[in-house]
Amino acid sequence: MKGLSASKTDHLHKIFYPESVAIVGANRVPGTVPYDILINILRSDFQGAVFPVNPRERAIGGVKTYKYVLDIPDPIDLAVLVYPSSVCHMALQQCGEKGIKSVIIISAGFREIGGVGIEREQKLIEIARKHDISFIGPNCLGVINTDPAVQLNASFAREMPENGNIGFLSQSGALCTAVLDYAQAKHIGFSKFISFGNKADVNEIDLLYYLGKDPKTRVILIYLEEISNGQALMKAAREIIAETGKPILAIKSGRTEAGASAAASHTGSLAGSDDICDAAMRQAGIIRCRSIEEMFNTAIAFAYQPLPENNRVAIITNAGGPGVLTTDASIQEGLRLAKFSDDTTAMFKKTLPKTANIKNPVDVIGDARADRYNIALSQAFKDPNVDGVFVILTPQSMTDIETIAREVVTVAGRFDKPIFASFMGEKDVAAGIDILQRNKIPHYTLPESMAQAFAATYRFKQRLTNPEKPFAPFTDVDKNLANKLLQEAKKEGKTYLSEFEASKILAAYGLPVVESRIVKSAREAEANADEVGYPLVMKVMSDDVVHKSDFQGVVLNVKSKEEAAKVFDRILQNVRKHQPEAEIDGVLMRKMIPAGEEVILGVKKDVAFGSVVMFGMGGIFVEVIKDVAFRVAPLGKEQSLKMIKEIKGAPLLFGMRNRPERDVDALEESLQRLSQLATDCPQIKELDINPLIVLEKGKGCFIADARIII
Repeated sequence: MKGLSASKTDHLHKIFYPESVAIVGANRVPGTVPYDILINILRSDFQGAVFPVNPRERAIGGVKTYKYVLDIPDPIDLAVLVYPSSVCHMALQQCGEKGIKSVIIISAGFREIGGVGIEREQKLIEIARKHDISFIGPNCLGVINTDPAVQLNASFAREMPENGNIGFLSQSGALCTAVLDYAQAKHIGFSKFISFGNKADVNEIDLLYYLGKDPKTRVILIYLEEISNGQALMKAAREIIAETGKPILAIKSGRTEAGASAAASHTGSLAGSDDICDAAMRQAGIIRCRSIEEMFNTAIAFAYQPLPENNRVAIITNAGGPGVLTTDASIQEGLRLAKFSDDTTAMFKKTLPKTANIKNPVDVIGDARADRYNIALSQAFKDPNVDGVFVILTPQSMTDIETIAREVVTVAGRFDKPIFASFMGEKDVAAGIDILQRNKIPHYTLPESMAQAFAATYRFKQRLTNPEKPFAPFTDVDKNLANKLLQEAKKEGKTYLSEFEASKILAAYGLPVVESRIVKSAREAEANADEVGYPLVMKVMSDDVVHKSDFQGVVLNVKSKEEAAKVFDRILQNVRKHQPEAEIDGVLMRKMIPAGEEVILGVKKDVAFGSVVMFGMGGIFVEVIKDVAFRVAPLGKEQSLKMIKEIKGAPLLFGMRNRPERDVDALEESLQRLSQLATDCPQIKELDINPLIVLEKGKGCFIADARIII
């Protein structure tokens, strides 16, 4: 995993592991950011030297100040800038002259305010480039490193978090403070805690690579408000996951796309930015979360427990209802209830009360105390058919909650299998929950959250165990021809390519195009019909008529040359009646494709992720049902198959009831070829193949209609 240059790695390391820090712009006014950052560094028991910089003060907090950073006699590893935005560039210039290579710019008032703020931020970037400075920010909360060797709290957060193995990155400083408070209440510790603000220099990709190599970080969390380079994000995630086994959990805000303009193709109109972001993250192995609670529910599962070898769970509970709820949630998440071995069943029968349910879920009965939980948990852990254990407790009058919690901790420590707990309630179980959380047993308020978190760890383990093969490009494609045709169209001022023009480009990539001809008169239609072959499909060719069937511009099942001549005239009359201003280039004729399952394939250019491929059920139903899936190009065989299986209509392709199985292999290949075309020809803005008709297994698939927008 390369990721970062040696110099960038060194600069980032000094941000997190400095031996000396200058707080440039510190003051002595409690409750202000410059003061709080200095005091936080001092109170966090930072192991290095601290140098406040303020031209008007002799000392702050008992520490000698310096008028300018250039006046500090010692070498400085890290500078934290807290001056007003209007003078930050001068402070950064002095840092450059001092030879400081690592900087955190806390100050706000830059790109986020527009206008003059954009100019100020650009000045920072220019100075940093000139002096080879790497900086985090501006407009950020700061950076925290809980490693006892450093103990750096270079932020204005209220508290220093506990030491842990979770690395947290956030574009939002305000969210950081809420996250720290949430985590502190649950005893969740962090290795590194980073607010990167406007990411004018150091961005989320740099920080992901850094945390990927950080030995103190086991799990990486990230909150993003924008994704400026989706391809780089996916590449970084893939490399980090493959080479380190570290999971990456993400929250991306802006799930809705209010006010988005209508697109010119089906793919464009159906491919919302959030749908694409969701698909891209899944494709890269990033676990996307919908809320802070979901993110940390999942994070503690990864941070505290080993990954499960399989998806078989044992449920231990002192109440039947919660056991049933957990069973339902587990099945819905794709988990399986473990089938206990004969030895386990015999032990349960021997040691648990006769009224206990010894099948999975195991109900140890409401009067269960710690000894009964010990027996049930220990035996479940020993069972070779169990991959993980869920322990549930409901508070009852005879329940010794704290003792049971300690027993859970003790038993879990003897086995290398994951255990998740749900002590249901709030006030009565609070002390027990605190014991579990302090001892790194993942705790969940609701059993459903427990099942979701376990499922996430199981799916991640499967990805590590069975990594996807990379995309293997097809060698029988003609990239030069496709690009030549697109360039010629662009020179002619075209933005929309008709089916006939699009088919030449698709054919260059081996996509299943049916030979067609364009005729410009009824006489030509009659003359060409026999050679094209029957039955014929005839459709109007016009840049002004996008959806041909809406204007009765398509006729199927033409069976003779005489009929072809009549259909030609009828198509022109229909189009001119409904859209008299349309310029008509002629009528396309081709042999009809046999009946099959209609699907849609498409391409859309996304601002963040580049070329994106769409797949769904085709024909007119794509607009009504909107049963579609997305992936970032290019696609390997496994991703193509996953994409096909992802849609609700997938059973129609794999055979159901009296419907035959379709040629899914040919469909997979078409998706892969289309993704290669999209990658090789980035000037394609949108592309629709609608429908692609998929015949019975072994008989292939064929393009019935297509259009390209460049």
